[in-house]
Amino acid sequence: MSLKDRITTDLTAAMKAQDAPRLSTLRMVKAAIMNRQIEKGGELTDEELTKLLQSLLKQRRDSVEQYDKGNRPELAAKERAEIAVIEGYLPQAATREEMEQAVAAAISETGATSMKEMGAVMKAAQGRLAGRAADGRTMSEIVKAKLGA
Repeated sequence: MSLKDRITTDLTAAMKAQDAPRLSTLRMVKAAIMNRQIEKGGELTDEELTKLLQSLLKQRRDSVEQYDKGNRPELAAKERAEIAVIEGYLPQAATREEMEQAVAAAISETGATSMKEMGAVMKAAQGRLAGRAADGRTMSEIVKAKLGA
């Protein structure tokens, strides 16, 4: 079953179960998928869907941060609930330790010594974590720490 089919099936199940928070999140995801398909002019692959979901996840995390700063705990909680639903459709996230190992291997592989080569290191490290979700912000922090920024 493709990722899109799984989302559609779960949307129907959430409707039948009257699970309002999950239903609203899945409807938002489905709308984002439809918009991306219209932009592309065709069906999305599972890889493209995964990238879309990661993008939606990043938006939610940024929103949580802003709501926390703005002292809006009820809105932050809603975003966190959406994050939990979306994460269920992504591959298991790489742990910080796995990211550190990938970054260390990428640095030795690329021979990077300064922050000027951060992009190359990030690309190589993410390539080593292929198939796993890796938070870009955490990865960036690790690369900066290892390259001595």
